[in-house]
Amino acid sequence: MMELYIHIPFCLQKCRYCDFASYAGMQAYMDSYIDDLLMECDQQLDALGDTYIKTVYIGGGTPSILPDNLFDKLLNGISRRFHFLAQCEWTVEANPGTLTQEWLSIAASYGVNRLSMGMQAAQPELLKTLGRIHSFSDVEHSVNLAKSCGFHNISLDLMFGLPGQNLRMWTESLQAALSLSPSHLSCYGLIPENGTALKADLDAGRLFLPEEEAEREMYDTALQILQNAGFIQYEISNFALPGYPCYHNIGYWRQEYYLGLGASAASMLPSPGTAYIRKTNPSLLHDYHCMVWNGITAECQSISRNEAMFESLMLGLRMTDGVHEDAFFAMHGISLDAYRGNALRREIKKGLLVYENGAYRLTRRGMDIQNSILVDLMDP
Repeated sequence: MMELYIHIPFCLQKCRYCDFASYAGMQAYMDSYIDDLLMECDQQLDALGDTYIKTVYIGGGTPSILPDNLFDKLLNGISRRFHFLAQCEWTVEANPGTLTQEWLSIAASYGVNRLSMGMQAAQPELLKTLGRIHSFSDVEHSVNLAKSCGFHNISLDLMFGLPGQNLRMWTESLQAALSLSPSHLSCYGLIPENGTALKADLDAGRLFLPEEEAEREMYDTALQILQNAGFIQYEISNFALPGYPCYHNIGYWRQEYYLGLGASAASMLPSPGTAYIRKTNPSLLHDYHCMVWNGITAECQSISRNEAMFESLMLGLRMTDGVHEDAFFAMHGISLDAYRGNALRREIKKGLLVYENGAYRLTRRGMDIQNSILVDLMDP
């Protein structure tokens, strides 16, 4: 049993902050790309054998710009090739303004039951800074259209710490998102990535980020507003109404096996003699096409037992319920105390970790400086 991720790398326009494998103006390659994806499916199934899929996530890029016939071809091909658990969570990413009733009907007919939309902000000037092609009215229309087609598990992505953004604007964006009654919100702090247009503007002094204290205040405001609205924080950046977390992402943070298909997609698979292996497909469309049609193996990295244990700690501490002793021992055959007990107790004394109900978890202050805590935990 494992999770399935499928990458659709096509966009109408490249966002100015995006460093993912996504390409604008290359829609002519969509048809052959779907053929490549389904061929890779067959190759992976030959290697993996009969397995059940517990969650599916189709991301991008912008999956919602796939023409109806190609979207149907992809979902039909996936449905015929894999076995799905009865309660499989099936998410597709969609950009506001690109959804149509026909596209949504195709998604629903194959069992897609969750949509993730990139709202990002409510203010036109911030959306322009980000290079987004939608308005908030597009978000409203897309959410209402999805609900009319039977989709009620809808997640919205929001970003804070943006150039030109202040606390009032962030609060307005949160309230605007909540007015649409989503079941899930992801609230990400902006990380300017090298090679993006936004990072170039910041480096050149054409744009400026909010002060660190202002960004922390935005995060604190999100915690309060979303808690008051009935949302539960289950991960550093993710909030859900009861019963609506993203189980696919939880699988990543809990180190469940997953298969990634498509350009730049990564897989984490079992392998004899090591904890697991991580495979990463080429990012460029031409390179991915050549890999599939020539039967070349994706780039592989063997993850040692020690690396896997630290990943359990690193990923588990992103979750608000932390890293559980029983789960860690079941996965690695060693207790957390034997692995990093002294280091964990040091962080508890600093007030950055707590140990409750058999689990280590970050405190509120610990969440703010998670990366520095992980550096400290590298030293036993």
